[in-house]
Amino acid sequence: MVADNQIIHKQIRLRIPRNFHQEPVISRLVSEYGLTINITAVILGANAVGDGWFDLNLQGTTAQIDAAINHLQDIELEIWDENSVSSW
Repeated sequence: MVADNQIIHKQIRLRIPRNFHQEPVISRLVSEYGLTINITAVILGANAVGDGWFDLNLQGTTAQIDAAINHLQDIELEIWDENSVSSW
């Protein structure tokens, strides 16, 4: 069992649709949820006209990561993690 204040890492894949391109989605995960984020891969269309796909390594406490994931789900972004059925 992980202690509430222990720092953990969680790898996710996040799809940011075109209509969110002007929103600081990843920046908010840092500023509002206190996470450290390493972007490990990105797929963007030419001139950023399509959806963006980001592989992110989230670092923070379990509570911080859970709150950030809940936020992403609340704004209806697609998220995959190591427990998702989709292949990486």
